Amino acid sequence: MAKKIKIISDSTSDLPKDLLEQYQIEIIPLIVMLGERSLLDGVTVFPDDLYRFYQETHTLPKTAAPSPASFGGRFRYWTDWGYAVICFTISSEFSASFANARLAAQDMPDVFVIDSRNLTTGIGLLVLRAAELAAQGMAAADVFDEIQAMREKIRASFVVDTLQYLWKGGRCSGVAALGVNLLRLRPCIEVESGRMTVAKKYRGTLQNCVEQYLDDRLEGRTDIDLRRAFLTHSGMTDESMLKTARKHIFRLQRFEELIIARAGSTISTHCGPNTISVVFSVR
Repeated sequence: MAKKIKIISDSTSDLPKDLLEQYQIEIIPLIVMLGERSLLDGVTVFPDDLYRFYQETHTLPKTAAPSPASFGGRFRYWTDWGYAVICFTISSEFSASFANARLAAQDMPDVFVIDSRNLTTGIGLLVLRAAELAAQGMAAADVFDEIQAMREKIRASFVVDTLQYLWKGGRCSGVAALGVNLLRLRPCIEVESGRMTVAKKYRGTLQNCVEQYLDDRLEGRTDIDLRRAFLTHSGMTDESMLKTARKHIFRLQRFEELIIARAGSTISTHCGPNTISVVFSVR
């Protein structure tokens, strides 16, 4: 009989609280530093806190991965109770989270650490699928293999309203940020092979840019897995835009489940407010 499985993720998976409770997923928070204060993503600091900090200080918060000890303590807790553990982290290209989790698990044969090669709800799709497979009684090693294959099928991208946060965080050059701002462009960032690349730049109001982006990502496609998708955002100045985006998505593709999620502090530190994303898997 296969061991029971505990699904753990670092906090960058950005899954809503109700889904964490439904699937009994444990979160290990990344660290967000507001000046001298070291806080825990989703526990003692939230996106609106960091936006206020940035507006008041013009200094971008810094983020750090959970320590190997943070991962190891939770791994040992669950394995001592007889569980196998599957742990998800943000792409190893973005953070030391995967390296730290793997270090913590090196002497624990029942702990499987997955480098998602993704971020935010691109990770979330993998986490939820793993939880479903675990609930069906699949062995941890088999779940690990299934998810390793699935991660190549995740399609994550987002449109940013400003490049200030990506520039301040060293994710793009000052020249690129200046050029985009002068031309009033809003770039689409794609996650490919664990890295971020600029796919296309949109011009116009944020709402028009979002609709163009959704058209480009979804219109006419027959390869999309329609079982589940995410509409993810980092906090919208105009909340009605989420309702409009949701309606637009359903005009393009009939997802069985479209989950609206808000990005946590770690992701929001780098993308800033008014970022919006559609995340799905292909077949």
